[in-house]
Amino acid sequence: MKFTDSHCHLDFPELAQQLKPELADCFELAIERIIVPAVNPDNWQPVLEITSKVPSNVLLFPCLGIHPWYLNELTEQHLMALEQTALNYQERIVAIGETGIDGKIAIEQNNMEKQKEFFRYQLELANRLNKPVIVHHRRSHNEVIEILKQSPVKRGGIIHAFSGSYQQGKTYIDMGFKLGIGGTITYERAKKTINAIKRFPVGALVLETDAPSMPLSGEQGTTNKPSNIKVIFQQLVNVLQCEPEKLAEQIEQNIDQLFFR
Repeated sequence: MKFTDSHCHLDFPELAQQLKPELADCFELAIERIIVPAVNPDNWQPVLEITSKVPSNVLLFPCLGIHPWYLNELTEQHLMALEQTALNYQERIVAIGETGIDGKIAIEQNNMEKQKEFFRYQLELANRLNKPVIVHHRRSHNEVIEILKQSPVKRGGIIHAFSGSYQQGKTYIDMGFKLGIGGTITYERAKKTINAIKRFPVGALVLETDAPSMPLSGEQGTTNKPSNIKVIFQQLVNVLQCEPEKLAEQIEQNIDQLFFR
């Protein structure tokens, strides 16, 4: 069995400082690919560099985007800079993202309209470059779904760290998206999401850690690692009650179909 972490921030200091041993651990566990989304203009170059210059047996793939948490100091000029950088590196990047809508931040910073503007721009950029998108959501399924319906993405993408109802997940799947399954399913309190996942086709699921964030149940306060993909995978096997080999093969096919076709 082989595995891909479809969402990991290797450039964040918590991981960058121990990158070589962590990637060695990943390779030992057959985690052979890691997709690294960028979150703001300051980390576009670090993401591009870490995915090209770190010697490793694990294949690293960059994405470029602007996360809704980082909009306060940004302007339309930064969106234009994103487009130019993405054009310059379009042969290397595998997606646009991380982008999306965060309802909690929108309330705290009173910037929902700005979030929507930045999200729409990045969806349009993904279409111009024929790339999928990595979509962040928090308390924002209605807004995300509305914008995705208004601005359909030709190559689909991943709904990162999916937590929601069956109907919400089905709506994303019907629009061509995969659902990112991460450490949430290791928590007892996530019953609604777990019950929804049981009903989704396996062809719509991918694995992710969101490391160094989203620690597993029982590990709060620690640094999450991409090697925890194996723990998440085993929990998904338990949830779906399926053969591990067939599940792993299907999830890798999902990654190939989304990013590498």
